[in-house]
Amino acid sequence: MPSETVETNLIRLQTSDDHHLDVWEAKPVTHPPKAGLIVIQEIFGLTDYIRTICTQLAQTGYHVMAPALFDRIQHDAILPYDQDGLDKGLELRAKLGKEAPLKDIEACLKALRTENSAFPVGVIGFCWGGYLAWRSAQSLPINAASAWYGGDIAKIASPKPRCPVQLHFGDNDSYIPASDWDIIRTACPDIPLYIYKNAEHGFGCTDRPSYKAEACELAWERTLSFFAEHLQQK
Repeated sequence: MPSETVETNLIRLQTSDDHHLDVWEAKPVTHPPKAGLIVIQEIFGLTDYIRTICTQLAQTGYHVMAPALFDRIQHDAILPYDQDGLDKGLELRAKLGKEAPLKDIEACLKALRTENSAFPVGVIGFCWGGYLAWRSAQSLPINAASAWYGGDIAKIASPKPRCPVQLHFGDNDSYIPASDWDIIRTACPDIPLYIYKNAEHGFGCTDRPSYKAEACELAWERTLSFFAEHLQQK
């Protein structure tokens, strides 16, 4: 895997409803980016894990942005990976409502396309971010989306996404029942839905007890191949 020299910054963007939010940005500096990626946080905020993911993706040639979705309610809300952090994250998410996060994601999309409206941009989300990646594919003009253990996708399986999507779930996920997979497969039979053996919710996060190296590595292999296929500049 190529490794670009990367520059990281915490920048500010303005949304269509005049909200200003922090965005963690990572981009290659030795070559022009091959495409853009928006990384959507878990319920715990812009953690070190999410920022590390941004850097690693930028090292492969992507211009990456990760919006601080909790900024509308609490600035710089970075929560611990424990029950207290989960409870606080759920509280903040409830106060946000369903539409505000999409405006923040849209602001990143517009920023990535400032110089080229046809610049290919994908979205990858984890946990709550997986759900938002799915919603982004339904409502925003992105080119591809990869959703890792996104909860409640089955509840909004329709309408079908406007762009290519892939889904990743663990077979031991205590938050997402296996029945959800069948609902999604019925509604969207053409979308790749991968199930990882002996993997729990959050199996991709190196900072969580549920981290599962084998499942994480395979999911990343599939994700990077997927984006390489669908985020090509024309």
